[in-house]
Amino acid sequence: QVQLKESGGALVQAGGSLRLSCVASGSFFRINAMGWYRQAPGKQRELVAVISARGSTNYADSIKGRFTISRDNAKNTVYLQMNSLEREDTAVYYCNAQGILTLTDSFDYWGQGTQVTVSS
Repeated sequence: QVQLKESGGALVQAGGSLRLSCVASGSFFRINAMGWYRQAPGKQRELVAVISARGSTNYADSIKGRFTISRDNAKNTVYLQMNSLEREDTAVYYCNAQGILTLTDSFDYWGQGTQVTVSS
């Protein structure tokens, strides 16, 4: 089993910054991709950013230039630095991790989510 625990969500004014963190714990062989997704009220969950174990990144067009994803493999932690926040960034942000449990089993887990609210 793999547990993902997000933190860092808060209420912030437009133009402000937040840093989200997600720590993976449990018994697993290796984490491959880690990422952040978000779901706004009435909308589907969407990709924000993902990062591979080697540091390759992919971002949604809507947040390019404002958000930065990074990870610390030694700490099994992924971060999302969010700058120049906009009201449209208001959502529950979910952490996702994919990897290898054992030699024969892979995993794809989600965290419980952390609320980010941007006020004008």
